[in-house]
Amino acid sequence: MGRARKLIIPAVAALIGLAILLNLGFWQVRRLAEKETLIEQVETGLKSAPVAAPGMTDWEGLGDEDDYRRVSVTGRFLEQNVFYYLSLTDPVGTYGGPGEMVYSPFETAEGWTVLINRGFLPDGVPDDIKRDALMPPSGDQTLVGLLRLSETPVWTTPAPDLNAKLWFARDTDAMAEAMNVSGNLAPYSIDLQAVHTPEGGLPQAGETLVRFKNDHLGYALTWFGLAATLVGVFLAYAAAVLWPRKQEHSANVD
Repeated sequence: MGRARKLIIPAVAALIGLAILLNLGFWQVRRLAEKETLIEQVETGLKSAPVAAPGMTDWEGLGDEDDYRRVSVTGRFLEQNVFYYLSLTDPVGTYGGPGEMVYSPFETAEGWTVLINRGFLPDGVPDDIKRDALMPPSGDQTLVGLLRLSETPVWTTPAPDLNAKLWFARDTDAMAEAMNVSGNLAPYSIDLQAVHTPEGGLPQAGETLVRFKNDHLGYALTWFGLAATLVGVFLAYAAAVLWPRKQEHSANVD
């Protein structure tokens, strides 16, 4: 019994640690199921017929399941632009490499505003071609594209270059503020489909990066592996306490 008492505190600590590790593992399993459901919804949305872009009364209810939804919107472009820097490694169209996505404000027929990603503009474009590409179409337009929720920059995100109006995160509020866009601004942007690429080929629409980080299975296996390791270490410790090895002593002969 004396040896067993030595295991009480380590056993309690091991049980607490095991509960924490298992809880983290099962939480990752639940997140994996949620992420797979979200990916399935997105893949369905990419192939579905477009629906009207969410209006002001719908903005509060937007969530991850609305990202990448095909939407349509009617209105007119305002003649301003900001840019979102990226490197297009697997372009759908002709142009790739480093460059910017061109975002322009779009005033809808209902009176609210949304930023439109008109497409990709590669670095090194001659000034005259760039000037023409940055001029948005005039008059009323009906556009179809993918809804993209606004991004919140994290501490690793480079600060925007306000002089160049260049962003490294899709922060629609900050982008609109830089263009002095007033009024009701949608909490999302719309990536135009390739059909909206102008005759000159730029900006190159239809270059939405559809990607999801889904490491939850690996994280779950890590937590469960740590839980199994904890159990193994405790059992080895308990065995050493309960059944210590007999030490061999050598006898001194006078």
